[in-house]
Amino acid sequence: MAADRETRFDVPLYTVAEAARFLGVAPSTFSTWASGYVRRFPGRRPVTAGPILASLPAEQGDPTIPFVGLAEGMVLAAFRNAGVSMQHLRRAVKILNDEIGLAHALASRRLYSDGAVVLYDYAEREDDEELANLTQVVSQQRVFAETIKHYLERIEYAPDDWATRLISPATRGKVIVVDPARSFGQPIFLKGASRVEDVVDRWRAGERLADVAADFGVPVEDVEDYLRGAVPAAA
Repeated sequence: MAADRETRFDVPLYTVAEAARFLGVAPSTFSTWASGYVRRFPGRRPVTAGPILASLPAEQGDPTIPFVGLAEGMVLAAFRNAGVSMQHLRRAVKILNDEIGLAHALASRRLYSDGAVVLYDYAEREDDEELANLTQVVSQQRVFAETIKHYLERIEYAPDDWATRLISPATRGKVIVVDPARSFGQPIFLKGASRVEDVVDRWRAGERLADVAADFGVPVEDVEDYLRGAVPAAA
């Protein structure tokens, strides 16, 4: 059963560090997406930019990112992995929100169905090569490039057409999932359904990986995939 819209949009579930680890990006990168930035240069006016994904107010150290913000971050990570710069990332978000006609368009099923055409049309009109590289032609239709599809195919949508379940792109296999309707939205192993934090804590305490995996009913190769991918990328 999918979590309701309020849970996905209005409940802070993840810290910046937790969200970054799930996506396999640096915390500083995710922080810029969630909070914006101010860049100062001698003798010039500061350059500022606002957030480009959903973030909620909270006490310092508490979770600030709702599930919908994590879903938006997953698409941003895909675009970034395809070589799109921060300036063009911001441009892409504005184009998609405006043209699809939805706030948080990155977390909508319509991104999957309409986003490639929207971005290609803009890129062709404005001669924007970076955004054009996000798409390709398959069977005479404009679709997202394979590097983007790798991420989008790990997003599942509820009947209301908003993202409801994410499989981490930080691992080679489909190993880690977040679902606001399970384990309070915290990352769990797809096989075994154990919380990632519980498994990793035992391993960090010095227990043999094979023993930890067996105790939690998680394939040892899945734990190894997670440790190899998500942990180093966001360290």
